[in-house]
Amino acid sequence: MDAGMHAAPLRFSVRWGSGVGARNFRNAAMLAEEVGFDQIWTGNDLFRRSGVVPMALALDATSRIHVGSSVFNTVSLNPAEVAGIAAALQDLSGGRFILGIGAGSELYLPWAGLQPLSPLERTRRGLRAVRALLDGGSPADVEGVGDGWSEHARLKEGAAPTPIYLGVMGPKLLQLAGREADGVIALCLPPTRFHWVKANIERGSGGRRSIDLGCGLWVSIDDDASTARRLLASKIAAYAGQLSKDALEGAGYDVEKFERVQSLYTGGQTDAATDLVDDDMLKLGIAGDTGHVIEQCLDLIGQGARHISFGHPLGADPMEAIELLGRKVLPELRRSSR
Repeated sequence: MDAGMHAAPLRFSVRWGSGVGARNFRNAAMLAEEVGFDQIWTGNDLFRRSGVVPMALALDATSRIHVGSSVFNTVSLNPAEVAGIAAALQDLSGGRFILGIGAGSELYLPWAGLQPLSPLERTRRGLRAVRALLDGGSPADVEGVGDGWSEHARLKEGAAPTPIYLGVMGPKLLQLAGREADGVIALCLPPTRFHWVKANIERGSGGRRSIDLGCGLWVSIDDDASTARRLLASKIAAYAGQLSKDALEGAGYDVEKFERVQSLYTGGQTDAATDLVDDDMLKLGIAGDTGHVIEQCLDLIGQGARHISFGHPLGADPMEAIELLGRKVLPELRRSSR
């Protein structure tokens, strides 16, 4: 798998999180296509506006760029519904939709009265069931999807082949991605964890298959470094309680501190939560000017990364950040990596 990764051409994607306005995401997709991105992703988190309409508008307004969901969970949405949405978006786009699946948030699923199985088990079941449906079959014929599926559980319009990526962080889920997914957007938090992420995917694959490993980064780019850092700190505060505890502990972080930050943020004390994000926690992402972002990404490419995925907050104005990344950062990364 290692050789396959290094032989692959460089690929760049940009991720705009859940809740984005449909027209804003459509415009972002058009801009991302214009400035050279290969993929653009948006989320579909619980208690946020659905990402389905933004993705549909983006696919309809573009012709080259691939659009992905980061991510659907198959707890609050049945796998049959996820497969049906994916099939419709694939039909609309002529094959440019990428289905992202994840475990769902340990924080938000209980808010909806849901008490799911373990992250590994629910993700594995969802992945296998959705793949069976998109391939034209029934989950009833697949091992490890859980009981209750009928032989009649099939998409009525037939197969809709769709690449399935996992949006994951923990070691067991990364290994699942290596075994069964077509790709993965793996949050490398911090970016220095890229080798650990890659090693777990390879462990899962056993060296028998190659997948698209998207090195998912939290990026905040601005001409003013302090502005970029504050913006990233607010992002970390918002997501502190949703990050994989295994991944955080493996990177040497104090998980209890992240829980304190999340508690403040959830309680409405957003400024206090952001203030609690220290320099060490800021290393979870990349915050700085164009030169700093280029330097950090080149280091990752030198370590074997072939797909860099730039994620929110992106910048104070995400559209400006997408343009800056596309026009200033991507050309330099491609030029320096030849």
